[in-house]
Amino acid sequence: MKTVALSEVKDDLSKYLHVAEKEEVVITRHGKPAGVLIGFETEDDWFDYRLENDPRFLARIERARDSLRAGKGIALEDV
Repeated sequence: MKTVALSEVKDDLSKYLHVAEKEEVVITRHGKPAGVLIGFETEDDWFDYRLENDPRFLARIERARDSLRAGKGIALEDV
């Protein structure tokens, strides 16, 4: 994770977008964390990010886990 001042990011956003493809970039304002720049190397990375942060998808996963905990799942051997 790289930490960069907002003034630096504003001056060279393109550079930091490339950096963010490999690691998160924490943007600081007055020395305090203010945000995170996350880049994507591929469209698949973008898709994965959207899926991992989609409240509807996360709710569906939670419902599926609840169902499994309640014994309503299907054994892998039966699939």
